[in-house]
Amino acid sequence: MRFPQRSLIRLSGPDTIALLERTVTNSVQDWAAGEARYGALLTPQGKIISDYTVLRTDDGVLLDVHEDAAEDLMKRLKMFRLRAQVEITLDDTFAAVRDPDGSDPRSPALWGRKWVPLAEAGDMIPDADWRANRIAAGVPEWGTDYRAAEVFPTDINMDVMGGIDYKKGCFVGQEVASRMKRRGKIRKRTLTVRGAALEAGTEIFSAAPVGTVTSVQGEAGLALVRTDRLQKILDQSLPLTCNDQPVTFDVPDWAQNEMNALGTEASGE
Repeated sequence: MRFPQRSLIRLSGPDTIALLERTVTNSVQDWAAGEARYGALLTPQGKIISDYTVLRTDDGVLLDVHEDAAEDLMKRLKMFRLRAQVEITLDDTFAAVRDPDGSDPRSPALWGRKWVPLAEAGDMIPDADWRANRIAAGVPEWGTDYRAAEVFPTDINMDVMGGIDYKKGCFVGQEVASRMKRRGKIRKRTLTVRGAALEAGTEIFSAAPVGTVTSVQGEAGLALVRTDRLQKILDQSLPLTCNDQPVTFDVPDWAQNEMNALGTEASGE
C-alpha cells in the first residue's frame, strides 16, 4: 500500500552526490545503492525547508518528500546546482509503499518503506493508520506537525533520528545547526503526548504553557514542547492538561537525559 501525500524527486548525473554534499544535512559518503537515509534542506538560518527519506540509486538518488514541499525543494536544489551535471525531475513512475520486511531510517518503530513502479503500488494507506504509526514512534511529519521554515532540526528530533551529519562538509544552515549542537542547550523537542481531549493546535498547560499539540490520532498525539519547563513541572509533580483534561508524556531516555542536564544547569549544580 502507498504512503499518503508523497512525491518523488529524482536526481541523476555524475555530480549528484557532490551537490548533496554541499547542500543537505545527511551524510552522503559510503552510500551503497539501495540504502535509504534521512535528511533535509535547511534555510541559511537553520530552519527546515523540507525533510525527506532518500534512496541511493545506481545513477543518483530518489528523494521521497511531502507532496506540498516537492516543487519548492526542486526549485531550491536547481538554484544550488549551478553548473553541476545533475538532472532534477519529478518522478511519477514510482511510489513509496509499505514494506513489512523493511525499515525506516528514522525509527525502528516506523513502518518500513520501499519504492516500486506506480502500477505495483496498490491502494493508499489510510491517513489515520499512518498517523497512528508515526505518533507511536514519536516521528513528526512535514505538512502536519510543521511546514517550511517553521522549525529547527532539533525541534523535530532530526539529530536523534540520524538526519544530520555534523562532521560532513558545509551544508546550507550548518553554522546554526552546529552551534545549537555545540552549546548542548536544546530546549524544544517533539514528544508523544497522551490524553482524552487532545486537539491539534491546542496548548498543553501546567503552571505555565508547556507546548503545543501538532497532530493527534485517538488519545495519542505529538507536541512541540519546552523541555526545560516540562522538567520543572515533573520535578514538582504538577498536573499537565490539554483542554482541561489530564495528559502525560512519553519521555524516551535520550530526552530525559537532556532534561536532567537542563535541570542541573538551572539549579546551578
